[in-house]
Amino acid sequence: MTDKTRPTAEFDTEAVWAAEEGPFPYGAATMPIVNSATFAYPDLDSWQAVALHQREGHIYSRNSNPTLAVLEAKIARLDGTEAGAGFATGMAAISSTLFALLSPGDRVVSIKDSYGGTNVLFEEFLPRFGIQATLCNTSDFAQLEREIALGCKLLYLETPTNPTLKVVDIERLSAIAHHHGAVVVTDNTFATPYNQLPAALGSDLVLYSATKFLGGHSDVMGGLVTGRAELVQRVHHFREIAGATLHADAAYAILRGMKTLGLRMARHNQSAQTIAEHLRRHPKVVAVYYPGLDTHPGHAIAARQMRGFGGVLSFVPRGGAPELRTVLNALQLAQRAAHLGGVATTAGPPAVTSHVELTAEERARAGIPETLIRYSVGIEDATDLIADLDQALARI
Repeated sequence: MTDKTRPTAEFDTEAVWAAEEGPFPYGAATMPIVNSATFAYPDLDSWQAVALHQREGHIYSRNSNPTLAVLEAKIARLDGTEAGAGFATGMAAISSTLFALLSPGDRVVSIKDSYGGTNVLFEEFLPRFGIQATLCNTSDFAQLEREIALGCKLLYLETPTNPTLKVVDIERLSAIAHHHGAVVVTDNTFATPYNQLPAALGSDLVLYSATKFLGGHSDVMGGLVTGRAELVQRVHHFREIAGATLHADAAYAILRGMKTLGLRMARHNQSAQTIAEHLRRHPKVVAVYYPGLDTHPGHAIAARQMRGFGGVLSFVPRGGAPELRTVLNALQLAQRAAHLGGVATTAGPPAVTSHVELTAEERARAGIPETLIRYSVGIEDATDLIADLDQALARI
């Protein structure tokens, strides 16, 4: 543990109490769902004072909502940042951040291993608006530093990456980016604030698909942005106009899930480590991707900047497409679904999960094997999950 990580007791307490100290309306024990599209005032003066930000309050739920405001404050507290903003999905948070902060002629530097939807933004959408995106080899930090030095408005990082679990040195790259005047944005979805605090390592903004570990129960979609207040306000303003606001019902569900985030992540971390070590020794597995393994190329960096290594691993079974199909179809304790971060284990190949938007050739260029299985470890007993994997692998 380093000073860049948070003690368990503090996190678990904050996960329950942060921004939810109350009091809440009607004496409610939890923040209620405020399902009101608009908010009324007794007179024009009080209405106008809220509209002009002279006093606290809400005008219209596309702009702000009481339930959502509590979630935004909670994630900022857990991340150790100044402010937060909620979005309808993780991709809404990512795209809104990029379009709020970038203009024609600007240049983004990022990694080749970003999530598939993010990669499409870099390769397809940003260039249409005259924004250049330069994607570097994820583990080549020297190349990233050279490209940043050539001119960079925004450095976009993701660590660990989806689905090959590569690790990026946030502190090193943030320092060089700030030296050249760039804003640093980090997708922290896989790690969560339980395992990693990008803002403490230098990132100006931190992004999440709250659909994943934060919500944790595969029953809600959402995205979150936290970071420096001035930058979050610019992203929030874009959301007000673009309209991808998180609904109060979804905000409530994510708040409820986050109260147990520390408990769930501790189990995810422990089980994923145990399963990764088992698969590394399995005769029918040719590769395992998990930063908690001491053989992982990014293990030393992960050990320095993370408190735990997360609940997602990937592995490649022996053989080709038929063997991949055999193993996936034989799993009994895993949902075959394009999802991760839930209490139930999920598994699937990148062609139908993280990088469904890319062609097989594009996935190959990104170093993603077609026979890779992304395995998001749930909170089931690790012994049962290992037995299930063993019986599935035994069929090839």
